[in-house]
Amino acid sequence: MVKICDVNKNSLSDKCGIQPNDLLISVNGNEINDVLDYRFYLTEKRIELLLSRDGKQYTVTIKKGEYDDIGLEFETYLMDAKKSCKNKCVFCFIDQLPTGMRDTLYFKDDDARLSFLMGNYITLTGLKDSDVDRIIKMHMSPVNISVHTTNPELRCKMMNNRFAGQSLGYLKRFADNNITMNCQIVLCKGLNDGDELINTMHDLACLYPQVNSVSIVPAGLTKHREGLYPLEPFTPEESRKIIKKVENFALLCKKEYGSHIFYCGDEMYLKAGLDIPTAEYYEDFSQIENGVGMIASMLDEFDWYIDEVENANNLPRTVSIATGVAAYPFICSLAERLENKFQGLKIHVHCIENEFFGSNITVSGLVTGGDLLKELKKKELGEELFLPRNMLESRCIMFLDSITLEDAQKELNTKITIVPTDGESFIKYILGIEQ
Repeated sequence: MVKICDVNKNSLSDKCGIQPNDLLISVNGNEINDVLDYRFYLTEKRIELLLSRDGKQYTVTIKKGEYDDIGLEFETYLMDAKKSCKNKCVFCFIDQLPTGMRDTLYFKDDDARLSFLMGNYITLTGLKDSDVDRIIKMHMSPVNISVHTTNPELRCKMMNNRFAGQSLGYLKRFADNNITMNCQIVLCKGLNDGDELINTMHDLACLYPQVNSVSIVPAGLTKHREGLYPLEPFTPEESRKIIKKVENFALLCKKEYGSHIFYCGDEMYLKAGLDIPTAEYYEDFSQIENGVGMIASMLDEFDWYIDEVENANNLPRTVSIATGVAAYPFICSLAERLENKFQGLKIHVHCIENEFFGSNITVSGLVTGGDLLKELKKKELGEELFLPRNMLESRCIMFLDSITLEDAQKELNTKITIVPTDGESFIKYILGIEQ
């Protein structure tokens, strides 16, 4: 049962007399507890709603198109509270945050519903058998899963949860019921690397095609790890060995199954000083939101679109780009190609070192507003400063350290524009081509 907060004017629900503060009990006899129940059972063309007003139940019948909305609004997106993570993973990034940041940044999400709806990763440890039954019944697919290792004892150790190994059994249940899974392995030096990584890849490959892809990404280690499990970053040489190991196994999978399945994150290639594979290697880019294949995708789009653009009308033009340490050489290479093609275009690329989290954190998505301002205050920025979209939160108005985009613009006295991380947008924004 969930509370209705608002009813859209002239909607199907409004025309049937449903009112704010009514309680929605069931749809076609199916109990409604959250957004998944609601969306799943709302797809029928004829629905009977059981509701309650002031303690008295009543029913409403609505005829509609299969995917038509009926105009009900609820207090939260999920229609109830988000489920938090109960693990204490040795590599957890949230445990490495300094104090004094926004409360929302300390929330550890482990909600299967958000995995399906928003692409978040879950550990499986928060699921009950009834949750798994519902995922299978509703065919909530794909589900993104943080596996890390298929060794039950090691998984318990890494996640500080004695049930972490037991929950691995859900992988087989999902596979047997044709639920697609995208998995990730957060690699920790001396724990789940080496032979453990090989064994985990073997186990997950056996579940292909239901296990559609697996990303291997290094644990992010900030300078705020006092009292936490002792972890060390991978060296460039160690990163190269890991990449070779994963690529060799992926090649075997390509021959056996027709898919590489396993992919190292872009950050690992940059750390190793190796070239990123071409776009074709990443197939459907199923792990791009996890930092896997992002550079290859952007370069592929850039290569295509730079040949499409013949002239830029608003030159001469001087602009700036700010990025993290890891992507700096790549962004410099794109900027140089644009400058060589378009006379009168000058691009300053600024590398922002991460003092807030420490030098081990090199990705642009974890650059803070404070570090950005410290680096750029006395730099030549030109007409406009461009930042990648992942440098700010989802609304693109605030950095991780709560400095707002508006405050940054005032401090730098420069127009700041947020740019999507694709090659075509990159060129259009830099050249000032109308979007």
